[in-house]
Amino acid sequence: MVTGTTESRSESPSFPAPLPASGARGASFWIGSTVYSEAKQSTPLGVLGGMRVSPNSPSLLPPPPHTQPSWRTPIRGAPRWRIAAPDRHPQGDFCPVSPGGNLSPAYRIAKRLLDIVGASGLLVVLGPVMLAVFLILLVATRGKPLFWQLRAGYRGRPFLMLKFRTMALDAARRQHEVPNEKDGPIFKNRRDPRVTRFGRLLRKTSLDETPQLFHVLFGRMSLVGPRPLPVEEVARFEPWQRRRLAVMPGLTCLWQVSGRSEIGFDDWVRLDLWYVRHQGLWTDLKLLLSTPASVLGCRGAY
Repeated sequence: MVTGTTESRSESPSFPAPLPASGARGASFWIGSTVYSEAKQSTPLGVLGGMRVSPNSPSLLPPPPHTQPSWRTPIRGAPRWRIAAPDRHPQGDFCPVSPGGNLSPAYRIAKRLLDIVGASGLLVVLGPVMLAVFLILLVATRGKPLFWQLRAGYRGRPFLMLKFRTMALDAARRQHEVPNEKDGPIFKNRRDPRVTRFGRLLRKTSLDETPQLFHVLFGRMSLVGPRPLPVEEVARFEPWQRRRLAVMPGLTCLWQVSGRSEIGFDDWVRLDLWYVRHQGLWTDLKLLLSTPASVLGCRGAY
């Protein structure tokens, strides 16, 4: 799932201002093993991009982007500028993430039907390939072909995400030996020595992600949505970056069809926030149609 080649029309996002509200009912926001509770507030709260914030708090929005484009996206109107990271929120605590994106019942029903039909069809088509990969890994990994990792899902709630194993069995213990080449809280290295030869092939073709079709089928993920990240990385998000958790995580997204790992983390989050603001069935279909060409292109997949 890599990049498209069609030039897109640039758009400077106009994020909505906080809306007045009389208060907030209790809610919970999960990060790792900690639950951050949103108790009843005595001061008015506003809703900003799916995240509740106090109107007296400093701005949680990213600063205006620079004027030079940094990548190309196949979706007309999607952002394509670099941005600088905002300052850390002075309180240093987590703000509860409220549901965001397109909340209309018609869209939610149509998206769920699309997920069920799409995931079922892909499992039928890719089933033989997935079985072959499973059997190869069963031998190569001495009986441990699957990799489970705790990821932050919808509204930050953790879930165990499934992948085909692409790294050596002792990868976690050896992580300190590998330098991180990415900015922000994420960890990536283009030539990570822990990745096996067969695992590198799986990553290039995105076949390592195909078991997540079961998550889509059972409602933990969607075909289209921001990629779920490990909970320890999400715990280090800036407040404005947590707004990407306001929608269901997905298999493909604007970041994946626009360059994937070649895009910096702040730019990655900005693409996800664009999707949150423009979520709709037509946007989902365009991203799904752009994904096969991105997978074949293999750009940024490692």
